[in-house]
Amino acid sequence: MSENRKEILAEGFLTEGQKNEKQESEGRTVSETDIKSMTLPELEAYLKEMGEKPFRAKQLYQWMHVKLAASFDEMTNLSKGLRETLGRQCFYASLTPVDVRISAVDGTRKYLFELSDGNVIESVLMRYKHGNSVCISSQVGCRMGCRFCASTLDGLERNLKPSEMLEQIYRIQRDTGERVSNVVVMGSGEPMDNYDNLIRFIHLLTDENGLNISQRNVTVSTCGIVPRIRQFAEEGLQVTLALSLHAPNDEVRKTLMPVAKSYALRDVLDACHYYFEKTGRRLTFEYSLVKGVNDNLEEARALAELIKDQHGHVNLIPVNPIKERDYKQSDRKAIEDFKNYLERRGINVTVRREMGRDIDGACGQLRKSYIEKERT
Repeated sequence: MSENRKEILAEGFLTEGQKNEKQESEGRTVSETDIKSMTLPELEAYLKEMGEKPFRAKQLYQWMHVKLAASFDEMTNLSKGLRETLGRQCFYASLTPVDVRISAVDGTRKYLFELSDGNVIESVLMRYKHGNSVCISSQVGCRMGCRFCASTLDGLERNLKPSEMLEQIYRIQRDTGERVSNVVVMGSGEPMDNYDNLIRFIHLLTDENGLNISQRNVTVSTCGIVPRIRQFAEEGLQVTLALSLHAPNDEVRKTLMPVAKSYALRDVLDACHYYFEKTGRRLTFEYSLVKGVNDNLEEARALAELIKDQHGHVNLIPVNPIKERDYKQSDRKAIEDFKNYLERRGINVTVRREMGRDIDGACGQLRKSYIEKERT
C-alpha cells in the first residue's frame, strides 16, 4: 500500500477539528464551511453571525433541501451580496453526472457522479409500484474487502460528507422530475465506517423542513460493525437496519467478508437483536448466493437455525459476478430450493429482483470500469 493511500485511510478516522489542525500544520487550506450539511438551527446561527435576519436561514434551507438548487446563483430571493459572500465562504455540494445508464430491461437508472475533488461515486434509481427508491453511496470506495463486491477493489479513498450523500438523491430527483420516496444506504462504502456523517445525513433527509422522507422509508446496510450497530440503536431513529450476512457461520463468512475476522456472528446477531429491542424495527438479513460457496441446503439449514429467534426477514441476492473474482451466480433451481427450505422452516424470505444487470447495476461496477478507462 502506498504511503499516500495509508494517509488517506488514516485521515478518514480524524474528527473535523483534527483534520483542520493536520491541514494547517502541513500548510494546506482548511476546507470551507459545508453549508448543505448544516441543520436549520445551525444555519440560523451561521447567518446571524453574518448579520442576516432569521428568515433568511429558512429561505436558504428551502433552496437547498426543498427546491434543490444546484448553486447559490439560483437563489433569487437572496441578495446578490449574500449569495456572493456564501459563494466565497462555503462549500456547496453539487454533483456532476459523468455517465447515466438506463436499463432496457426494467428502466433502472445508474448514475456516475463526479465530486468536487474529481472522485466519482455511483447511485441507482429503481422504480417500484410503491414509489421510487434511490440507492446511494456513503464512501468513495470501501475498505471492508468483501470478496463479491467491486466497491472494495481499489480500497477506500475517503468518506462522503452528509451533503454529498444528500446530493445524490437531490440530483436524481432534479434529473427525473419524480419524487424519491425510499432511500437505501447500500451503495459503495460501509455506512457505519462513516458514522457521524451518516447520522447527520439521516436527520437532514428526514427533516420536516426538507424532503421530509419518512425514517421508516430509509434503510441502512452494514457488514456488521458491532459497536456501531449498538450505538445506532441508541440514536432514537426508526430506520430499517439491513445486515450483510451472506453466510450462516463464521468459517464461510470469513472467506467472503474480512470483517468476520473481527466480529463473530454471535456478537453481530446479539447487536442486531439489541437494535430490534431498542427500536422495534424488524431487520433485513442480506444473503448473496454464490454458486458452490454458500448456496446448498446444508447452508440453508444452518441459516434457518441461526436466525430463528431474530425478528426480521432474509433477502436472497443472486450475486452479480465481477471479473476480478471467480464467484458465479447460483442457478435458478438452487435459489428456489434455498428459498423454499427457509420458508418451510418459518423464515420470511424474498428473492431480490435483479435490476440494472445490463448496465453494471451492482455496487462499484460502473465506477470501477470508469476508473480503468481513465487510467488507460
